[in-house]
Parts: sequence; C-alpha cells; structure tokens
Amino acid sequence: MICPITYEPINKKFYSDKGLKLLSQNLTDLKPFDYTAEEQRKESMERATIISIQGVQPKLSAILNIKDECFEIVDKNGKYILKPQHHLFPELPQNEDLTMHLAEIVGVNVSFHGLVYSKDKTLTYFIKRFDRQGHNTRIPVEDFAQLSGLSRDTKYNYSMEKIVKLIDNYFTFPAIEKVKLFQLILFNYLVGNEDMHLKNYSVIRNNAKVELSPAYDLLNTTIILKGDIEEIALPIDGKKKNLNYNTLVNYFGKQWCQLPGKIIDRTIEDIKNALPKWMQMIEISFLSDEMKEKYTDLLNSRLKKLKLK
Repeated sequence: MICPITYEPINKKFYSDKGLKLLSQNLTDLKPFDYTAEEQRKESMERATIISIQGVQPKLSAILNIKDECFEIVDKNGKYILKPQHHLFPELPQNEDLTMHLAEIVGVNVSFHGLVYSKDKTLTYFIKRFDRQGHNTRIPVEDFAQLSGLSRDTKYNYSMEKIVKLIDNYFTFPAIEKVKLFQLILFNYLVGNEDMHLKNYSVIRNNAKVELSPAYDLLNTTIILKGDIEEIALPIDGKKKNLNYNTLVNYFGKQWCQLPGKIIDRTIEDIKNALPKWMQMIEISFLSDEMKEKYTDLLNSRLKKLKLK
C-alpha cells in the first residue's frame, strides 16, 4: 500500500505519519470521510447556492477537525475544498492529485493537496485553500476572468497573448511571473490539461506584492473527454490545436513572454530532469492500470511533439 497523501509506502493504517503531519502536527490518524461519493455529490448540489464554489466537478467546503480526526463539511470559513468521484467522468480525484504531484516535481507552485478515503472506500481529492490564513483572514485573490472584466460565461473568450499583457499591466514583477506562466503552459500541454480558461488563473496579493497564485485545477482532461479534443483552452497565435515547439517555445516563450534563452533552456531542462520521477509517480498513482497507460501514452506523445524525448 501507499499513502494517498505522500505516495510513500505504508504497512499500517491508511496514511503515512508524514502525510498526517502535513495535514496537522497534532494529527495521529484520519478517519474515513463520513460520506459516500454519491452522498458527497448530493451535498455539493444542495450547498451550491450557499458556498461560492462552482464548476463541472462537485465541490465541498470543509475544515479539518483535529480532535475527531476527520474532515467536516462547512458552509463558510472552509479551509479545504473536497472533490468526490464524478458520476460521469472516471477517476477525476486520482487524476487531479497525480497531476498536481507532477507539477510539484517540476517546480510549479501548488497548494497542499492529497486524497482521502471516504466511507464507501472511494477516494476524494482535497486541496488546502490558498486564500485563507489563520482563523478567518482572507487573502485577496482575483481570477483572470474578473481581472479582464469577463465572466464565467465568457471565460474562453480570450487568448494567452492577452494573459501576458495582464501580467505586464498588473503584476509587481512581470518578468518573474512570465517565467512561471511559460512553465505552466508547457506543463499543461504535456499532461493534456486542455481546460485552463480564465477562471483557472488567479492573481494573489501578498502584502504589497501582486503575483500569480499557486496553480490549481490541474488535471489530464484529454484522457477523460471524448470528441474533437483541443490542446489548450485559450489560443496561442490563434491556435488551440496542433501546437508545437515553435508555437509554445519560440512564439510564446521568446516572442511574447520575452524570456531570455537561458531561462527557456533551464525550464525545458527541468522538465527533462523530472521525467523519470514523473513516470514513477504515474506508475504508483491511484489511477487504474488503463488510465495509467493512457496518461503515459499521452505524455510520451506530447514530449515527442515538443522534441523533449
């Protein structure tokens, strides 16, 4: 067995000591989340008008009750977002958790996350909210739909070039943030995350510093969705499909983000160095063997297209 939080081997309990301590230094065990996947989806629908969390995936606001060693659903002041199994799309929690781990390995800034067992033995994804601090303190966060004056209904009506302009206009250190953006664009392309619309990019204000928030909603949508698949949600050079090295690196990285060659080379080298660990993580992940194969095949295909393998 492996820990669903840290992916390290365990021979007792359901979580490693390290995983529990990452949740809280005072936690010695974690009980199953007291809802089945179906009950979680029902709770999500019933509370959708109460909590300000929307989207395709069912989501719940929760806190960690250290005394009772469990997650609890709350309507306000939640510190975590929980996502159960979807009734239509298979293995979304396992997919998102794995993808977030892969992002961490290559140096993408993400919030603390993991998987928790529910009472029906299904896995639920959790992520700690980065816009909460202390007991009730909120950190100012604004997604790029809000920043650009668009809405949830028009979140795809934009381009990556315009994203760069927003960074130039609003961020404290645009050059640094454009490196992060370039890294994230390459990563999302490689892992098949084709749904990074305006709501999935956010700006966070830490004291006087305005910067990109930790990455979130990272998952391999390509192996889940069916039909005419696009490779990116917001076009680059007018394209959402048939992206390649020239489009992503030369045009977007060099021309639009104006990144020095050594920064681009370092970003690509970081990805190459991460590949062995990526493959290992996919293999030991909680995805089914079929999904592991699909994930690996897509990754290898995209690596070849970018001439990284």
